[in-house]
Amino acid sequence: MKTEELLSILKENRNKELLFEYSKGKHAGTNYHLTEVKNVTFESVDCGGVSNNWKETHLQLWESPSEIGKEDYMTVDKVIDILERVNAIKHLWLETQVKVEFGNADFHTSVMSVESTVSESNRLTIKLFTDATGCKAPELCGVPEEKKVAAGEEACCSGSSCC
Repeated sequence: MKTEELLSILKENRNKELLFEYSKGKHAGTNYHLTEVKNVTFESVDCGGVSNNWKETHLQLWESPSEIGKEDYMTVDKVIDILERVNAIKHLWLETQVKVEFGNADFHTSVMSVESTVSESNRLTIKLFTDATGCKAPELCGVPEEKKVAAGEEACCSGSSCC
């Protein structure tokens, strides 16, 4: 989902609680805060020697230990206010994919993509998923795109000249 699309969904759901589902049925606690908005530029070279560049927008969530047991989630309006304040200082990249960075005592810190949003009468839930890693140069490594490497198998580049 692009940043612009997320902003539009937020604006359509004002006056609701905002929940982030990081795993099926598991949500960031009511004590979460949006602590940072990042414009991120990636520059990489894949195992086939191809240079890649792209940009993303990352929203960092953090659960405050001093607010454990808080009753209400942050509101959509509060998040919109934060994003507008950020945009006044450092323009948001509206055309980039938006991702959410989150971790807590029960879940390792991950940067997750938005799978979907669910709007209910008093809440908006943003459902997240973790992107799988994969070989960026399957044609050079000789790995069919549909092949998945199971635990214990050799990586795509084993025995090839790309790595």
